Amino acid sequence: MNQISPLIAAPAVTQPAVSVRGLSRRFGNGPRVLNQLNLDIAQGEFVALLGRSGSGKSTLLRTLSGLDPVTEGHISCPQEISVVFQESRLLPWKKVWQNVTLGRNDTPRDQARHVLEEVGLAHRIDAWPLTLSGGEAQRAALARALIREPKFLMLDEPFAALDALTRLRMQDLVSALWQRHKSAVLLVTHDVDEALLLADRAVVLEAGRIRAELPIPLPRPRRHADPVFVRLRATLLEHLGVHE
Repeated sequence: MNQISPLIAAPAVTQPAVSVRGLSRRFGNGPRVLNQLNLDIAQGEFVALLGRSGSGKSTLLRTLSGLDPVTEGHISCPQEISVVFQESRLLPWKKVWQNVTLGRNDTPRDQARHVLEEVGLAHRIDAWPLTLSGGEAQRAALARALIREPKFLMLDEPFAALDALTRLRMQDLVSALWQRHKSAVLLVTHDVDEALLLADRAVVLEAGRIRAELPIPLPRPRRHADPVFVRLRATLLEHLGVHE
């Protein structure tokens, strides 16, 4: 009697949310700022991008966001993307809620209020940008990014200009928002501790190439005093060429 083997389903192949293949970029006749760079970011993954000034971080982000053209290589990104920059880039002649809905004429004020509530800024919905603190302005910028319901969120050193306490609060806010929305996130930062507190994986750029990738298998919320955190910090600093 013939035995019929049960069908075994093949494991599902999950496509990355963001895929970069062979990406190169140069300006004029200068050296390549990005040099045959390959990078994948899974849906729902939080990746921190670190590197010295001139390593290609900002160029990669500008290319992923469509601000710079792809002249060599290939990029696959979701259509729904948002970027938060170091400067909030709010228009001073528009109220907070109008900045949040900028470019979305069909978006009602109530929807702006909803995302402002998410970032803890609903009480400033009718404020003018020049009356906001630095932290409030960045919360408004985050709300403007979230209202687009991005599948890929890019953060270009969004906390660099903030004081230490506000920076910590904003890190907690971004972590909570990411866990709620589960977008793919790429955070450009110079802060090793920030990368370890927020990301699933740290990527180190050097001369337009990925020098190192470091998984961060720590449960959240994370603690600086955790021995694994301390060990990962030392490893990441070593990849960055910093020896304590």
